[in-house]
Amino acid sequence: MTRYWLAFILILLLPGTSLSAQIRGCPDRLALNYNTSATLNDGSCLYNPANIKPMASLPIQGVLAETSGLIFWNDLLWTHNDNLDTNIYSIDTVRGSIVNTVPLANVQNIDWEEISQDNEYVYIGDFGNNYGNRKDLKILRISKASLTSGSPVTDTIGFSYSDQTDFEPADANQTDFDCEAFIVSGDSLYLFTKQWTSRKTGLYSLPKVPGSYIAKLKTTYDVKGLITGSVYIAPKGIIVLTGYSRTLDPFLYLLYDFKGNDFFSGNKRKLEINLPSHQIEGIASSDGIKYYATNEHFSFPPLINVSQKIHIFNLSSYLGYYAGLKIPYPDSERTHIISPVPVHDQLKIRSLPVVIPSPYALINLTGRIIMAGTLDSDESMIDVSGLSPGTYILRIGENKKNSYKLIKD
Repeated sequence: MTRYWLAFILILLLPGTSLSAQIRGCPDRLALNYNTSATLNDGSCLYNPANIKPMASLPIQGVLAETSGLIFWNDLLWTHNDNLDTNIYSIDTVRGSIVNTVPLANVQNIDWEEISQDNEYVYIGDFGNNYGNRKDLKILRISKASLTSGSPVTDTIGFSYSDQTDFEPADANQTDFDCEAFIVSGDSLYLFTKQWTSRKTGLYSLPKVPGSYIAKLKTTYDVKGLITGSVYIAPKGIIVLTGYSRTLDPFLYLLYDFKGNDFFSGNKRKLEINLPSHQIEGIASSDGIKYYATNEHFSFPPLINVSQKIHIFNLSSYLGYYAGLKIPYPDSERTHIISPVPVHDQLKIRSLPVVIPSPYALINLTGRIIMAGTLDSDESMIDVSGLSPGTYILRIGENKKNSYKLIKD
């Protein structure tokens, strides 16, 4: 008998042996295919389409008409222009005004498209490549200590793409070797390319120390758009990409709950932004919930004239639960969450994705339907500002259990 117990113990000690097998699936409760039993994210989560709009938009000065990258550092936003200008600028997050203009000596701006950072350095990507023919792609590295002292010290990380063999110039915006987004993780830089022809993005890696390198292609993912900016909130394990369609309809692409540096292995969710014709090219955040995004000036006379601005987004509805905020979310027991109670003007209803769309009716205490409509989003807003103060019943769907007491103040 002893030898059988010894054999059992040895089996348990073998690598990969577990008393309970991991269950692969979608562990994100915001997903359509949420699996309450899933313990291992297999990247299969699917989501309802979602549209967002900024909480606020701030104008920024004309000198930043071509703002093309963004970071949050020392309680300020930092950005740059994408052509010729070799300054970097810090911006106040309340008014959008320029606080500091910092010139970088002995550098050239061929096509600066992105800015990123780690604890010690700021990095600027001079890798805009609209014709696909550049052989001088580089990333500038500036010591944060030197920036703080007022005497920036800059060095260079040069690179080429591992899978690019043709450098004959294409027509403008007809190449898959343009780039406007990168992040810093560990000892490496990770580039997200802007693939004009395929509408995908290629993920490349290279060392983050000065030198000349071949950026290695790790994977390609179909984002169905043009990637133009990125931010990595490493403590939260969240990446948010910015981009837009060929018709300048902007979007955010959320990546989270991924494994290591396999950034597309976890949850992937696209949020359309209700800002048509806004060429959003930079994004930054300090906490993974509140995000700042900038668009450069764009005009198409006489129909379109969009000025440069900073837009502020609250993504707690999409990332709050994952980021650890104590936000109530619907589940199999409560398919809807109603807030606030009492309500003054705007009623927010969070719904389990699988029950959308759902009809609703607002009923007074005499049984008369005062308002009716359809909940068509995971997070819907109902304007009740015109209702008289009092008590109402909100009924959602045909199931009587989905009836909620509502107090209007």
